[in-house]
Amino acid sequence: MLMSLKEYEASFLEYVNKMLNIEEAIGVLYWDLRTGAPKNSFKQRSNVISQLSADVFKMSISDEMAHYLITMEEAVSAGKCSVEVEKTVNYLRKQYERNTKIPVEEFEAFVKCQAISESVWAEAKEENNFAKFEPYLTEIIGYKRKFVEYLGYTTCKYDTYLDEYEPGMTVQKLDEIFSAVRNKIVPLVKAISTSGKSFEKEEMKSFVSKQKQKEICELFLTTLGYNFDAGRLDPTAHPFATSLNLGDVRVTTKYHENNFEKALFSTIHECGHALYEQNISKDLECLPIAQGASLGIHESQSLLYEKVIGQSYEFWKCNFANLKEQLNGVLDNITLDEFYKVINNSKPSFIRIEADELTYPLHVMIRYEIEKDLLDGKIQVNELPSIWNKKMEEYLGIVPATDREGVLQDVHWSMGHFGYFPTYALGAMYAAQIKATMEKELPNYNELIETNDFQTVLDWLRVNIHQYGATKKPQEILKDVTGEELNVNYYIDYLETKYSSLYELEEVNKSI
Repeated sequence: MLMSLKEYEASFLEYVNKMLNIEEAIGVLYWDLRTGAPKNSFKQRSNVISQLSADVFKMSISDEMAHYLITMEEAVSAGKCSVEVEKTVNYLRKQYERNTKIPVEEFEAFVKCQAISESVWAEAKEENNFAKFEPYLTEIIGYKRKFVEYLGYTTCKYDTYLDEYEPGMTVQKLDEIFSAVRNKIVPLVKAISTSGKSFEKEEMKSFVSKQKQKEICELFLTTLGYNFDAGRLDPTAHPFATSLNLGDVRVTTKYHENNFEKALFSTIHECGHALYEQNISKDLECLPIAQGASLGIHESQSLLYEKVIGQSYEFWKCNFANLKEQLNGVLDNITLDEFYKVINNSKPSFIRIEADELTYPLHVMIRYEIEKDLLDGKIQVNELPSIWNKKMEEYLGIVPATDREGVLQDVHWSMGHFGYFPTYALGAMYAAQIKATMEKELPNYNELIETNDFQTVLDWLRVNIHQYGATKKPQEILKDVTGEELNVNYYIDYLETKYSSLYELEEVNKSI
């Protein structure tokens, strides 16, 4: 008996939902692996994750999926489907075309390698032992080189992976963007380094217990609008946010007992990611498009909260007194003006996630250039520590003393996430452009921040960005919100204005 279109659509969505249910289970397993699973569980956990991931992969390229896509695409063309279903079909078609090019057994082996590699990376970082991680990273990169040949490319191999995280972005565009930013930032960094000014305060390194930091982080999460009924906060080695479903969006942070600032701002960063996911339209629930439009747009939200808002003077006018009270005397000898300067102190540093927002994009550029060369086979894994240190010296004028603070600091390569790092810098650029629009459409923007009226800010972001999930492409969202696609001059202007004022440098030329 033939099914009606309505019945067939229901069958299609049920099939898709089964895939999402397995992915949610994988998400829980990964979250547990990164937030406290026993060390001896890693091997078996990796086997479980590998098997479940392979099951989802097989479902995404099955004959059943192929038949569903053909039939549903005909219905979409005839205008018989909702926008949500249409976007889901388009999303799954792209995934199908991509996944059918990679042999299932190789994908399964890659996923298993990923899970083990991440655990070994954590151990190697702790032990400052790159040699321990090297064979696993070599295997990961071997898969990435092989897969890009399966997937195909036109000009640059890197474009294939870049498109996976930031649809529509290319190496040609990135090279131009990064060149423009580098030409403006490097002179500013040098001007600051020769200004003789440093805003560091020893009090910021005072002991603060992990429990007290947890309480402070939870307080600020609540202030910013994070919904604890739909999430939780846990410690981890490398902070991240994960969306298991729209009602379960979790954040993590890392506590440093002699540097409370790290945990606080990494928590605010992950809060921005989580607020995005918690405010996606419920109309997209149980669909694969119930996620961020891209990693760049996602990062725009985390950096908007962490840097643009969380490190603004307006934010601390309202929250500094409360923080001082929570810290029980640690900040008693620091004024609001001093605190603002401390948290925005610009100085070349080794660790990307601890870098100030002015030098941060230089960290991204280093990784971007290394990734391109690794993928093209121009450099090999055993050369990484040396190459990393040379680029750090070239871009930031400093050389890491250990691999722990150098090439081993990031988790991404252990997970095979090539093409991921540029989205961090793109996110900062998107955030500056979005902020400029918010200031126009919310004339009392600064007042909202000064009074902790984050509901109004969140409402604006939800209406303009969050609710759409992945139904729009990155540049489409940016153009709909700001009236233009990425214009890097907003970012350059934001950095020049903020840091020339902070360090009382000679007035810079406006870029816009």
